Amino acid sequence: MQAVQVLTALLLAAFVGYIGSWYMGLIEGNFALLLFLATVVTGAYWLAERLYFLPRRRRAAQAIEDAAAQRRAELDRMGIAKVDLDVQEAKGRILMQPWWLDWTAGLFPVIATVFVLRSFLFEPFKIPSGSMIPTLLVGDLILVNKFTYGVRLPVIHTKLTEGNAPQRGDVMVFRYPPQPNMDYIKRVVGVPGDEVAYLNKRLSVNGQPVPTTAVPDFFDEGAMRYFKQYEEQLGAQPHRLLNNPEAPAFVQGASDFAYRDHCRYSVEGVVCTVPAGHYFMMGDNRDNSLDSRYWGFVPDANIVGKAFFVWMNFGDLKRIGAFH
Repeated sequence: MQAVQVLTALLLAAFVGYIGSWYMGLIEGNFALLLFLATVVTGAYWLAERLYFLPRRRRAAQAIEDAAAQRRAELDRMGIAKVDLDVQEAKGRILMQPWWLDWTAGLFPVIATVFVLRSFLFEPFKIPSGSMIPTLLVGDLILVNKFTYGVRLPVIHTKLTEGNAPQRGDVMVFRYPPQPNMDYIKRVVGVPGDEVAYLNKRLSVNGQPVPTTAVPDFFDEGAMRYFKQYEEQLGAQPHRLLNNPEAPAFVQGASDFAYRDHCRYSVEGVVCTVPAGHYFMMGDNRDNSLDSRYWGFVPDANIVGKAFFVWMNFGDLKRIGAFH
């Protein structure tokens, strides 16, 4: 039993050390892997508690009660009627879950529930940058639907169900192709087979200019300035974007990505044909977004889910609600 306590203490210390190192930036953390391991470890302790440790404590408690009953019977035969044989406190101490099971098996139902919800239903994210302004602001806490595009196994990302194919205009979270342990959020602009052209600051898909209408300027409270704002009809629902007509149209600093031969760069911008099983993504803050223009296409295997709801923004509660 002492060895199990030591092992548990070491496991808990390892989890705390991993989280602390991640928080301080010493390592690149993987929350999905951490949650999976926590579920497996606490699940093992939960099974051990149900199948071994709890029955063992119950047998010990029953043995105390049986011994007390036998002692009471002996005293009755001796004619001693009034005795103090309260065994309830002793039974309570024996049945009490020890600390190392309380911090493992006791947490399993909560951890397992979070694991299932986050892995297969809805996952929360925080918007760290302004690449999706004005649709999403820095500090927005959003929910991502994990089953719309098909259910995937956590950690290994194997697709279990097909689901719906991403559509133009969807706001999608995906694993960043150059660094898959990072999650990015952008808008789907091109689906497989599309020819996407972003020339002279205007977006066209399959030779058809995307309808765009000027709307009142957007005031960025963080930058304390106004930006040109437009409404674009890319999918079924219109969305707003920022576009600075004074910014250069050419794409500077594009990397050497897979299927780069599907793209043609010029001083006017870029034209790309989206390969099968891939998507072309762009941020709504067109001049301040590192997106498919720079690092290429998002493969279907990198999809995380569809973003659809702001559930909290501590700086502006009016931000709470659905978006598209």
